[in-house]
Amino acid sequence: MSARFYWDDRMNTTIWMALALVLVLEGLGPMFMPRFWRRLILSLAQLPDRLLHRFGGGLVVSGVVIYYMLSVQGR
Repeated sequence: MSARFYWDDRMNTTIWMALALVLVLEGLGPMFMPRFWRRLILSLAQLPDRLLHRFGGGLVVSGVVIYYMLSVQGR
């Protein structure tokens, strides 16, 4: 097996594992605290678009920084 295909397989596995972890974490709120989760979603729906835009951008930047830090540490 060439190094390129090994990297592709490892990357695919990592992406699927990350997606699985996101699904587990996202499911914990409605599973254990459904009333709180519902109120949180309703209050988020009332926020202005600009604030949601900034919040989403902050999450994306945080995710990229964490990914970069973990990928540098793994070398």
